[in-house]
Amino acid sequence: VHIGTGRLRASQAATEVILNVPETRVSPLENGLQVASEDSGLSTCTVGLWIDAGSRYENEKNNGTAHFLEHMAFKASMNIDGTKKRSQLDLELEIENMGAHLNAYTSREQTVYYAKAFSKDLPRAVEILADIIQNSTLGEAEIERERGVILREMQEVETNLQEVVFDYLHATAYQDTALGRTILGPTENIKSINRNDLVEYITTHYKGPRMVLAAAGGVSHDELLDLAKCHFGNLPSAPEGGLPPLPPCSFTGSEIRIRDDKMPLAHLAIAVEAAGWSHPDTIPLMVANTLIGNWDRSFGGGVNLSSKLAQVACHGNLCHSFQSFNTCYTDTGLWGLYMVCEPSTIQDMVHFVQREWIRLCTSVTENEVARAKNLLKTNMLLQLDGSTPICEDIGRQMLCYKRRIPIPELEARIEAIDAQTIREVCTKYICDKHPAVAAVGPVEQLPEYNKICSGMCLLRE
Repeated sequence: VHIGTGRLRASQAATEVILNVPETRVSPLENGLQVASEDSGLSTCTVGLWIDAGSRYENEKNNGTAHFLEHMAFKASMNIDGTKKRSQLDLELEIENMGAHLNAYTSREQTVYYAKAFSKDLPRAVEILADIIQNSTLGEAEIERERGVILREMQEVETNLQEVVFDYLHATAYQDTALGRTILGPTENIKSINRNDLVEYITTHYKGPRMVLAAAGGVSHDELLDLAKCHFGNLPSAPEGGLPPLPPCSFTGSEIRIRDDKMPLAHLAIAVEAAGWSHPDTIPLMVANTLIGNWDRSFGGGVNLSSKLAQVACHGNLCHSFQSFNTCYTDTGLWGLYMVCEPSTIQDMVHFVQREWIRLCTSVTENEVARAKNLLKTNMLLQLDGSTPICEDIGRQMLCYKRRIPIPELEARIEAIDAQTIREVCTKYICDKHPAVAAVGPVEQLPEYNKICSGMCLLRE
């Protein structure tokens, strides 16, 4: 009886915590820019600009421009009359003296600029963000200097084999389309991008309807809205012809193998086409992704791990590590597994990965699904720990869904999934589908592509 009462109290407490999460307030400006914030009363805050413009909106000639532009933002800025407003040193000193952090990143579909600061410094943080976005000088000397920085960054990326494999995976899965290109762009583009390319990208894509000013922590929404009107109110809205459309990207089942027998381990990824952000199948695929899980040799647990694939990998010493992934874009996605293997175990590892995928389509149990749902919900809540991840969540969801999905709604949608749903959705996306495969290293033992495709059939069982 006491156990039951304790569980009831725990569930009631959890419900109260979720219901006590502050609301996300959203207000549009006249130019289409959305202002969204969550006020948790902290003494610090994160504020950022989420822009619906990443490498997907580039073409072969200007691929790398969005990322190049992100680098140029933290340089000098100028006033409307052409006089210098802030030098790079002024910007750096102002941020340092506030005790703040200023950062940015570019993905395939989004560019983000954000600042972390004391709540009392929110007005200065918003003004700085507005300044670097709208008033960058984009000086020739700075552009030349940044070329070298980006080329060195490219060399660093090439030493990260996981990033290399995922770039190859996109290149083969979305071949001849915008999602197949890298975020940094090819070396020849980095060497040739000029000021006109940067200005053209800004004037084409940095429009009010494609932007979200998001904030979390100790933030007054009304104050943020006033700041947005002051500093972003003059951003152009959508032109008469409308915004540039999202370039279509079709998935192609195919493979890339980069054989290098000098490397000690093989790094490979295998993925099927998944659903976009707002598709109803996305949450079942997230649960399925959690069911596969991840594993590393440093983990304890062995055959007692909840992931069936982890048990097999551990017991058979099939790989050094693996991790499942579910990468979503607006209208497509990649659902699959990345693994690091000894050359001699690649074939067996791929066999057991596909066997586990087929098992999700045919015989996954309610207990497994219930455990995966709990783990997914826990991971989602743990990721929202602090103003920066909450701000990130607000900005991304506002661009993807045009709203912030409340945690209770998200939990209810996860909870509604059962084993039958997982079997149906996995069958839809896995069975008889041709996957995309990218492999780097000593991959001689990787099965032929046709054999990998035959492993996607239910007949394998």
